[in-house]
Amino acid sequence: MFRGTFTALVTPFRNGDVDLAALEKLIEAQIAGGVTGIVAVGTTGESPTLTHDERENVIRKCVENARGRCTVLAGTGSYSTRDAIDATKRAEQLGANGALIVAPYYNKPSQEGLFRHFKAIADATSLPIVLYNIPGRCGVDIAADTVVRLADTCKNIVSIKEASGSVERVGELRIRLPDAFTILSGDDSLTLPFMAVGAAGVVSVASNLFAAEVCALVRAYQSGDVKSAQQLQRKMLPIFKDLFIEPNPVPAKTALGWRGVMSAEVRLPLCEMSEANQARLRQTLDGFEGRK
Repeated sequence: MFRGTFTALVTPFRNGDVDLAALEKLIEAQIAGGVTGIVAVGTTGESPTLTHDERENVIRKCVENARGRCTVLAGTGSYSTRDAIDATKRAEQLGANGALIVAPYYNKPSQEGLFRHFKAIADATSLPIVLYNIPGRCGVDIAADTVVRLADTCKNIVSIKEASGSVERVGELRIRLPDAFTILSGDDSLTLPFMAVGAAGVVSVASNLFAAEVCALVRAYQSGDVKSAQQLQRKMLPIFKDLFIEPNPVPAKTALGWRGVMSAEVRLPLCEMSEANQARLRQTLDGFEGRK
């Protein structure tokens, strides 16, 4: 169901508040760039720092502005199963097309706990669900056995955003999961390697800035033009790397601020980039723009 390029949207701020006007412009740029979908209030959207009302307003704005022109996924994960259920049900009421649900972080549940957590959420909604596995941030891995068990048990768990960094794991999941269950890369730099072993696309940070280019990479590989996909991957790799030289989404927002699209503002505990890393990022972006 979920395949192609999905942008993990940043959440624009201005003077401490969510900047909905800038968010609208960002959404339009994504649609113009050809993305399959957008992710509202994911971790790239600084969801832990948003209030309940702010999260709902961002989801509502994404649904209203997308107007069916692209898929809208809402980030509704939490380390509290009850909170995740409430957030997912509300996203469904607001008109989201699906939910992206990160593994519970900090409390490090067992695999049985993970299974029960995701099953409880799936049972509470009719929305299609994309699991989000990012053990480096959550401190827990959704094991392949658990993913397979969830896919077998919960018919509305239909995809996974895989950010373990393991090509081998993606290959294993592709072999063991039904064909209709899609795998999405959770790392821009691994999009092409993951697609080579069965992933169906990417949830991208870089597409906040370069939607058309990331979409072109994914479409090239999907259409069988491997050479063009490889060329795009090599060309964009320095950007993929330098958008993470400081905690995401600080570099992406900094670059969007330079474009005048929005303020570069982030919320504590995130803060502005160091001057040295800003200089590095500018050089990388200038080099990419010069090679277009």
